Amino acid sequence: MEKMRMKSLDMTAQNIEKIGALFPNCITEAVDENGKPKKAINFDLLKQMLSGDLIEGSEAYEFTWVGKKAAIVEANRPIRKTLRPCKGESVNWDMTKNLYIEGDNLEVLKLLQESYLHGVNIMYIDPPYNTGNDFIYRDNFTINEDIYDEELGVFDENGNRLFKNTDSNGRFHSDWCSMMYSRLLLARNLLSDDGVLFISIGQAEEYNLTKICNEVFGEQNRVGVISRMMKSGGNKGQYFSPNMEYVLVYAKDITCLGFFREALSEEIIKTYNHKEESGERKGELFTIKGLCQPGLGIRPNQRYWIEAPDGTYLIPRGKNFPDKISEGEKILPTDEDTCWKWTYERYAEEKKKGNIFFNRSMSATALVDENGDTAQWNVFNKIWLSDRENEGRVPVDLITKWENRISSKELKDLGIPFDFAKPTELIKYLISIVQNNKNAVIMDFFSGSATTAHSVMNLNAEDNGNRQYIMVQLPEKNEVDSDAYKSGYKTICDIGKERIRRAGKGITTSNTDTGFRVFKLADSNMNDIYYSADEYSQGMLGSLESNIKDDRTPLDLLYGCVLEWGLPLNLSYKEDIVDGCSIHIYDEGSLIACFDESIPNSVVEHIAELQPLRAVFRDSSFTDSPQKINLKEKFKLLSPYTSVKVL
Repeated sequence: MEKMRMKSLDMTAQNIEKIGALFPNCITEAVDENGKPKKAINFDLLKQMLSGDLIEGSEAYEFTWVGKKAAIVEANRPIRKTLRPCKGESVNWDMTKNLYIEGDNLEVLKLLQESYLHGVNIMYIDPPYNTGNDFIYRDNFTINEDIYDEELGVFDENGNRLFKNTDSNGRFHSDWCSMMYSRLLLARNLLSDDGVLFISIGQAEEYNLTKICNEVFGEQNRVGVISRMMKSGGNKGQYFSPNMEYVLVYAKDITCLGFFREALSEEIIKTYNHKEESGERKGELFTIKGLCQPGLGIRPNQRYWIEAPDGTYLIPRGKNFPDKISEGEKILPTDEDTCWKWTYERYAEEKKKGNIFFNRSMSATALVDENGDTAQWNVFNKIWLSDRENEGRVPVDLITKWENRISSKELKDLGIPFDFAKPTELIKYLISIVQNNKNAVIMDFFSGSATTAHSVMNLNAEDNGNRQYIMVQLPEKNEVDSDAYKSGYKTICDIGKERIRRAGKGITTSNTDTGFRVFKLADSNMNDIYYSADEYSQGMLGSLESNIKDDRTPLDLLYGCVLEWGLPLNLSYKEDIVDGCSIHIYDEGSLIACFDESIPNSVVEHIAELQPLRAVFRDSSFTDSPQKINLKEKFKLLSPYTSVKVL
């Protein structure tokens, strides 16, 4: 019977299979660390397959640093980890769709590769800015000084230094680039085809991060960069007081990305100060824009007479006029003539729709009447507020609102002592400008104080949205002398979870999901014997009867299976008791599990009768081969399409 894998995907093997599907002639064979054959890539041949010219040298336009290759290897390396559910720290576990995951985001992203492949619509992250004072993840691909010097070429073959030692600066940037590169490689897999990534970053690494993102997402998928004022004034900084930071914006596939639009501001809405008095749009608000547009230049068919409500005619000023004063008769303008912004056919169509507005009190010097005098009327087209609200407004790439000091007040109002966060209004704004976002899955894998979760809940409460969030945060310890630590928040995760709880209590709309499921990164549920039995002697087997660790609960095992089978972590769950055994039903039968030590045939038959898509049991639940054969036969008879596995 097939056993569960109980480890994350081998991304290298997956990528080799994808390349093999495109270029089977580039697949070769190598030997792994145990001397066994494995698939590999003939990279020289692959390079030649992708080039129409003979490949001789190794020169290319690229952005690189010492440790980049190690970062790629680390991103692809499988891990034997799992996510353990923590119901006691969660809120509304049974009903919520939101997730809070504690652990190194590199490893968490690896574990989510199947469950959330193409499943995240919006990502926002606020990684360390690498200012020299912030926290840097301690990945195992960090290059030590000797290896760095060797790969950088600081010494020649005789040990002589080639140039001035700048290792502190070089490694400072290299370590940060490696940290970001591996995580973005994994994050890209999770984005949906129409997904978008927002990254807040400071001046120190904005250039490097742009180059990394151009490589990971493709420069053609760069949506833009937003400049954001994080504070006003200040007297810090060696040459300039740093008041700006940036938000890089990248699409998974820009051809699938909808246009960005933001809601109209109150200032813009106030300009819609005319109300329609009759017709189909009676009562609607509109603003007006002059139909005469000086400076348009020569526009064929756009110089003609228009009849005003009192029977007089008006036309833009100029030197040449139609022979007869009749509406719609046109001439070819010269560079001395002013034109209407529409052709007469377009004007007649808009007039029929009721979109033309005449006003005598707002006469314009740009228009003349049939006598050559300044016209007593002006003509405008109507721009309807309801149309503009539906279309939205193209956002600008400069944000001057929502300075960082606002976030400190937000946390203070919740009674949480923490000073380093982004304002919720900023995150709400970034989410809201993405079209069709009300049902989006939103991920932040540098969650910090969980500003993104707070923002998503507030936005859902405001517009009745159904957005879900996935927060990932390393349980970084707070300084012992910090106010947060003294208040009982030992880690950043403690702050984030409590912030979500308190912010949720402040939301009064009944249909807003203010709960969240907590998971914590942990070592595999399985004992090492499960993976490397050849390393153990016969005398050791007596103490290793179970392949499952003693401290693991059935819920731990269930969610380990959920991850391996690639199911989302926020689906429905219930437990039934059948003949004294616990039956775990996930997603109403997408997965049913029973991990009891001894399972009677009646329970196996009950599960088979439910016809789940997947079923899993402990291998040790069946004492002999006849029991396992009976299990297979029951499912063949009652549920032949169920995928059955054991731990």
